[in-house]
Amino acid sequence: MTLRAITSGIGLAAAALVLASCASDTETTTTDSGVELVKDGTLTICTHLPYEPFEFTEGGEVVGFDVDVLKIAADAEGLDTEVIDTSWETITSGEALNTGQCDVAAGAMSITEEREAVMDFTDSYFEAKQALLMKAGAGYESLDDLAGKKIAVQDATTGADYTRENAPEDAEIISFEDSALMQQAVKTGRADAGVNDNGLLNYFASQNDDVEVGAEFETGDVYGFSVKKDGNDALLDVINDAIASDEYDAAYEKWFGTSAE
Repeated sequence: MTLRAITSGIGLAAAALVLASCASDTETTTTDSGVELVKDGTLTICTHLPYEPFEFTEGGEVVGFDVDVLKIAADAEGLDTEVIDTSWETITSGEALNTGQCDVAAGAMSITEEREAVMDFTDSYFEAKQALLMKAGAGYESLDDLAGKKIAVQDATTGADYTRENAPEDAEIISFEDSALMQQAVKTGRADAGVNDNGLLNYFASQNDDVEVGAEFETGDVYGFSVKKDGNDALLDVINDAIASDEYDAAYEKWFGTSAE
């Protein structure tokens, strides 16, 4: 056998192993109602921590509004839930779903055309605005007030996109991997202000007296949960039923202190 043939054989064998690995990674089980799952008896959820009050760790357990809503869906199917923490880019690109890491992705995720191209979304379950976080008493009323200042944002978010499109040209935009780092940058003075979703920032301000939320910006953001593209309509139906349920209203009031509109 020639060296070229040996090399070709090794290459084909390696390719076969890769394909076998991919196939095993994406094997699913199916419930009686047609919901496909990557793990039998469990609704596996991908998210990026922390993003209070939607998902964060408390007492060694992942809790939050998103988690509670998805538990409503899981309970309806008699399923347990398991939360996997992964990078935000892996979620928004659809990779976490396409590679079989999880059944559903959550993370106070705004529904956008770009994301809809790679994932299927549930009905919207939360309306959001972008908001400005600052030190208490800073007095910033708009992005225009931040000329020459440092503005913190979170990577790959609609808030980061909005800030880059609307901030003064001489503002310095500092990007962070997660929301906790972004908020701490404002709290510690590393950044003069930060932009992110109002639900997140209002909750953070309620827990930290030295910061406050100022202006809010209407951007038309609505959140959805996502599943694999063209891959799990039955699961979409189950989650949409959870969003429309009385239990959803109770979860909303639990985390936000008011009734859902």
